[in-house]
Amino acid sequence: MELRHLRYFVTVAEELHFTRAAERLHIGQPPLSQQIQALEAELGVTLLERTRRQVKLTEAGKHFLARAKQILAAAQTARDEAVRVAQGEAGELRIAFTSSLPLTHFMPSALRAYRLAYPDVRLILAEMFTVRQFDALLEDRLDIGFVRYSGSTPPEGISLHEIRRDPLILFVNQHHRLAKATSVGIADLRHEDFVAYPRSVGPGLVEQLYHLCGAEGFTPRVVQEVSEATTQIGLVAAGLGLAILPSPLECVRVDGVRHIPIRDEGAHLSLGIAVAQARRSPQIEKFLAVVQAIEHAESASPQS
Repeated sequence: MELRHLRYFVTVAEELHFTRAAERLHIGQPPLSQQIQALEAELGVTLLERTRRQVKLTEAGKHFLARAKQILAAAQTARDEAVRVAQGEAGELRIAFTSSLPLTHFMPSALRAYRLAYPDVRLILAEMFTVRQFDALLEDRLDIGFVRYSGSTPPEGISLHEIRRDPLILFVNQHHRLAKATSVGIADLRHEDFVAYPRSVGPGLVEQLYHLCGAEGFTPRVVQEVSEATTQIGLVAAGLGLAILPSPLECVRVDGVRHIPIRDEGAHLSLGIAVAQARRSPQIEKFLAVVQAIEHAESASPQS
């Protein structure tokens, strides 16, 4: 049974007249009659009663007409959905982000703008360290990565676009000797204890911490490795050490913790969009276009 047979039958059933149905279908009447007969033979039932005066649906024909319309409608829906997925207007998009990204204005703005423009694309979101995002992109487990990095080269096969740079700030306990400072230099932290991300999480903030300290001739004394930024801030409040984190985390207010700017040049962390070079679906391209539009609007703003 072919879809065209169903279309032929539905048209004849609607017109109850072979000549008018043939005109609607832009085919001859004899071929149309032959196709209906072939359909009836395949089904093993009579769908239409034909006389010289009229064409009527049999009971089987009435039932089959309802089902045929459903099948044709479903086929059209499937076609339309396939076209929209191919055009990037439907389907799904897998997006990951590092822990501080939801606290910036950029990622929420990009997600909101994309959802408004393409509401039929399902967004699958996950929090993930940058190095794991790179792995997931290369293994086709991820489409878009909002990543943090410190200028290091991404793995081969990854395209990385810098959106902006966020200053790094120092989180200190309110009783710490530096708590009242208006700014600090990395050199001032030579003998301090740090709470930081594990080095196993790869390039990003922890790499930047070691780089900045190394430039001043010392290795940071990390007394506690913690995978969550908010936990790091909590441990600072408990007096276990200092933490260096991106400025968007300044909005996390914990009693007993002070935020101090770091004045060293290079004390910043980049925010970027990462994608796999080998796989650029229409959904990915449309998301990147939304990001580009937001960047352009921000650069054109008098406040930027």
